[in-house]
This record gives sequence, structure tokens and C-alpha cells, in this order.
Amino acid sequence: MKVCQRAVYLFIGSLSCLIDVCWQQLQAGAPQIQLRLAGSRVPNEGRLEVLYNGQWGTVCDDDFNLVVANIVCRQLGFEMAMNWAHSAKYGQGEGPIWLDNVRCSGAETSLVECESNGWGVTDCRHSEDVGILCSTSRLQGAPPPQAITAQHTKKIEEVRIKPISARAKATLPVTEGIVEVKHHGRWRQVCDQGWTLENSRVICGMLGFPGEIQPNEKFYRKLWNMKMKVPKSRLKMMSQRKMFWIHKVSCTGTEPHLANCKVQVSPMTPKHPCRNGMHAIVKCVAPLTSANGNGNNFKKAFRTMEPLVRLRSGPNAGEGRVEVLRNGKWGTICDDKWNLISASVVCRELGYGSAKEALLGAQLGQGMGPIHMNEVLCTGREKSITECKFKEASIAGCQHEEDAAVRCNMPEMEYNSQIRLVGGRSSEEGKVEVQMVIKGVKKWGAVCGELWGMNEAMVVCRQLGLGFANHAIQETWYWRATEGAEEVVMSGVRCSGTELSIQQCRHHSVVHCPRGGGHRSAGVSCTEHAPDLIMNAQLAQESAYLEDRPLHMLECAHEEECLSKSADDMSWPYGHRRLLRFTSEIHNIGRSDFTPRNGRHTWIWHECHSNQSGIQKRYECANFGEQGITVGCWDTYRHDIDCQWIDITDVSPGDYIFQVILNPKFEVAESDFRNNVMRCRCKYDGKKIWMHSCHTECPIEVCSHNSSALCSQSDVTSQLLLTVQRLGQS
Repeated sequence: MKVCQRAVYLFIGSLSCLIDVCWQQLQAGAPQIQLRLAGSRVPNEGRLEVLYNGQWGTVCDDDFNLVVANIVCRQLGFEMAMNWAHSAKYGQGEGPIWLDNVRCSGAETSLVECESNGWGVTDCRHSEDVGILCSTSRLQGAPPPQAITAQHTKKIEEVRIKPISARAKATLPVTEGIVEVKHHGRWRQVCDQGWTLENSRVICGMLGFPGEIQPNEKFYRKLWNMKMKVPKSRLKMMSQRKMFWIHKVSCTGTEPHLANCKVQVSPMTPKHPCRNGMHAIVKCVAPLTSANGNGNNFKKAFRTMEPLVRLRSGPNAGEGRVEVLRNGKWGTICDDKWNLISASVVCRELGYGSAKEALLGAQLGQGMGPIHMNEVLCTGREKSITECKFKEASIAGCQHEEDAAVRCNMPEMEYNSQIRLVGGRSSEEGKVEVQMVIKGVKKWGAVCGELWGMNEAMVVCRQLGLGFANHAIQETWYWRATEGAEEVVMSGVRCSGTELSIQQCRHHSVVHCPRGGGHRSAGVSCTEHAPDLIMNAQLAQESAYLEDRPLHMLECAHEEECLSKSADDMSWPYGHRRLLRFTSEIHNIGRSDFTPRNGRHTWIWHECHSNQSGIQKRYECANFGEQGITVGCWDTYRHDIDCQWIDITDVSPGDYIFQVILNPKFEVAESDFRNNVMRCRCKYDGKKIWMHSCHTECPIEVCSHNSSALCSQSDVTSQLLLTVQRLGQS
């Protein structure tokens, strides 16, 4: 990362993160230890820490080498070690230094098999704590780090609903029908004797639905009886077989998976399987986002008031960092005692199914602001996570490195079958081809590249389950289309970015693509991780002040278009401009580095700089790398830097909303564009200005429209475009 001496101050050393990646050691006769990497925001690197005898400690860097690092990385589930670091590069640890002078041959499978001075025998200090960089690729079969998953067993593998009524068969997702369970690779039906709504709740949760309702049992019993009266009906013959049935299921309703319920596969009397019974029927609450869900059932089962919980920075729908609203502020949840039951309450509150995974250690990015809750304990019956028992996170000393996240079960909508990427070098990139219904016929074709942008690309990548968009491509002449699908079948696409499929976005009812199609068809490249920019609102509020700056000191700023239009009509160099100065501290709280859209080769050297003594045409940057913002770091544009201001010379006294937008045209990919706007209330009396209530939050529908601001939307946009494109620039 290149860091400009004049404009950018990158702070890395003060950051701390704790990402645990632990495998329990269960070798006979060997100490039971756990390993983790701390001090980094990514799971594959950090300070090496060992849990021994119930206490976490570090390892000294004396005699450490890549062979030892390789043993550690493989023990943590990574393929190999890329490097190691001495002298506490990832910060100094706490507690004992458990190991010193560690020596491994390379054949060991665990650190406990290597030679050392002995546990706790060392002459080192924590300034010598060793750090390790592992490969990002993981060993086959290695569990994902810090994830509590809903585990199925060999007995109960999957569940599904088999629709019976014509209406259920014609709609997606399937919310009503016969319960079928996959047992030892074979699909079976469940006997309805003893079947309860608690059982239905578990089934519905697994299939991505927030709740269950009572089906019309009389209707299904009538159909069953009709089939049983036909002597040679397939259903009658199959129902008499033992292998056709799961005899009994008993759930409490809070289980994340049917395998966690009591399941009796074989009947007590093999001669009469499911005697006097029939197949179990479920009816699930349709989510608001589904095609056939009008929301009525959802409203009956769940509250529809202002949401108190939300998910942020998830690469796919139904997953993300958990944030709750308390005392008017959004904040995160600490992951202490975070489990699937509590995570499921969050998922159901948002209209999804039960939780598929409860993620620990800020795996889906770190939040900013307060941490509201810790040690959340839910029964599984709460309508909101705010109804669960919890402790104040401030008492426990939680950090954002411990932010909890979830992955929720989502209903199967078959959205990914309606879109594909073709021609790319990998499955994550290519020309976009969609399936559309044209004159009653389903047809595959291209998407017009005109107006194609990052929001549209984000929807495509999410629809395909490929995470975030990395690039939105308007010219795809180098990617070959599928034969017979070259014609443009979709144009005028405009997405908000929250849709689950590109077909849900606004588009022309009749294709009109005069400047697109062919080699100008839309394309995308997708990525699992993305950066996420957010501005320090409190610092902007505290640093704001007015300056009347003489015109003779603003010649370069005028040339760089950092002043209002009226400056063109002034009698240069006489007079002054009134500037509202403030400091911008821009954090990257995402999971990959932020790099500007324009590289260093596009930087423009303004000739006015040649008139200033001692300034030459060069860039003073450190570390010999490309510039940007590393994960977990930030860039600071101080209030005294040229163009770090808003020209308010022509603004009349009054009350205003001051607004700053980062990445305003979505030109660079981010995991969440909804936190890119900082707003403050301000009062200007013509001489002084008071800024207050600064906060970072912006609904996407608001971000896309102008609002009352101290300067016009276009001024704010150009100002912040300049800021984003000047990262690392002198």
C-alpha cells in the first residue's frame, strides 16, 4: 500500500483483532492444546497463541523457522505457511509465553510433537512474540474457522416439501405439501401420528421460512383416503413398505436441524407401518420476498414495526454481521456464547428461516460504533433478539474483533437457474446471459451494457451465489456468447442493489438498446470478499471550522476545481473565499483492501505546482506498493490539506443538513454502500457554524436522491470523488 506523506496517514500498528482458528488436539498422551492467530483481521495470519492448561499464551520467535510455521498452519487447517514474522509484528500478546526454541522436523502433525525448552520455560519477552502468515487455501475437509453449523447426521441428511395441490405446484417457493426426509441416501415420508406444529416449525426453518401455520388437514386426508381406495395405486403399495416411512419425529421447535430432534425410523410393529396414519403435511409462512408471499401470513406471525435488527456486509442474501438498534443507535453483538438458537431468532425476525451457521470472530467484517449486547441467551421462541437475555458488552470489554454474524436458511427460488456467466476465464466472471419470457416463450440472451453499473452487477453476483461484484463491465467483446443467445433480451436495467434477482430490477418492457448489445453486452466479475468504506462522523463533527482564505493562496485549488463557480468571477488575486474545513477519516471495515478505480498512471500533475518553490513533479509514497486502504486501517485527510473543505462563500445563514458521500457513483466495489453517507445538522449565522448530530447511515433509496444540503448534491459528489480518487496522491 502506498501512503502519501502529504495527504494520507495510514495507521496499522494500533489495530488489534482476535480471530480464533482452533482445532482441538486429541492425541493419546499428548497435552490437549488449541491454536489461534490473533492481531489481524484476516483468519490466515496473526500472532501465534496457544491454549495450554486452560490459559492462552504466546510463542517466542527464538529458533523459529518456516518448517515450524508450516506445522502450525496445517494444524489450523490451512494448506501451508507462506511466511513468519519475528519481534511481535502482530502486537504483543498477554499471559505466559508457553513455548521457546521450538524445533520441528516437518513430519509432525501437531505443535505438541515438536521439541522445545518445555511448557513455560523461556527467557523471552512479549516483544519477541512470533507471528505467522498461512496460505488462504484450506486443507480438504478442514472445518471453516469459528463457525457453529447446524450439523446433519447420516440418518437425517435433508428435508423437502413435495407439493400436492395444483396451486402449490405452480408457485415458488414451495411452502405447503408432504414432508420428505432423506435417510441414508433414500427419500422417505414421515408418518403423521404424533406430528405437531413444533415439528413443522423445524422443517420450515430448515427450508428458509420464518414460521409455520396449520394446514388444511381435511383436504389432505380426503386425498389420502381416495388413493387408499384404489387397490393398485402406487401410494397404497409404497405405504405398506417399512422403508417408505420415518415412523415418528418429536421436536421442541427450537432445533436448528431435524437431526437434533428425536427421530424414530422403524415402527414398533413392523407389520403395520404408520397404521391409521398418513404422510405428514406442513404449511410454512411465505417470506415477504417470495413470489407468492403477499405478507399476510408473515404479519400474523411476526411484528411489522420498525426493524430492530439488521444484517450487514454479507456476500449473499440472508447472511451478514448482526446489528441491533438500541437507544437510537445501531451497534453490534459480541460473540461470547453466540449459538444457533440465538442466531435463529435473528434470522426469523428478519423473515428468513432458522440459522444455518452462527459465525464468531467478525468473520463477516467488523462494525463501528457501540457493541450493544454480549452473552446473548435466547430460548428460541422470542420474536426479536432484543427480547433475549444478555449482558452489557461494555462490562465484558468486548471489541469489534468479536462481532457476531449469521448465515440464515433461505427458501429455494431457483433464481440461479435464470442467469449464467459465459466466456470468462473462471466461473466468477463473464458475459451476463439471462432467461426472459418473450411473447410467452422462455429465451436466453444478453443484457444491454448501456447504463450497466455496480448495483446491477452486485445483484447478478448475489443471484449466482458468487458474493459481491468486483467489476461492472459494459464492453465484453473479448468474451464469447453462447451460440443462439447473442440477441439482447433485457435492457434499461436499473437496480437498487437489494434485489434477489436481476429480473426483479426495473427494466424496459420492450427491449431498446441502441448503444449496447454485441460487444457492448453487460458483464461482471465477482468476488467473495469486498472492502467497505465508512467515515468517522464524530471526528468530522469535532474538526469542523470556518476559514476566510485569501485568493492568492487558492490558485492551485481553483485550478483543481475545489471552489464554487462564483470564484471564476472574482478579481484574482484580491479577496477571499469562506471555507468550511473538516477532517475526513475514512475506515475500511470490509474484508479486502480498498484500491482506487484509477491507478497511479492516471494522476494529473497541475502546472500551478511548478510555481511553488521546492515542489517537483514526483510522488513521495512509502512501501513501494499500490495505494489504497488496507483491511482494518484508515486514511486521514486533515482539515488543513488543500481541497479538504466545502466552499460556502455564497451560502446564506440558516439551518442545513451537511452531507458527505464516499464513492458516490459506486465506481469501486464495496460490500455495503448503505453506510457511505455521513450527515450532520448544522446552523450557520453568517460568521460561525455549529455542527451536531453527525452520523453515518443512509437508506439506499435516500442515497440515490438529492436532499437539502449545505451545498448542492453535485458539489458534494465532485468533492468526494476528488477525495476518493486522491487516496495516496500528493
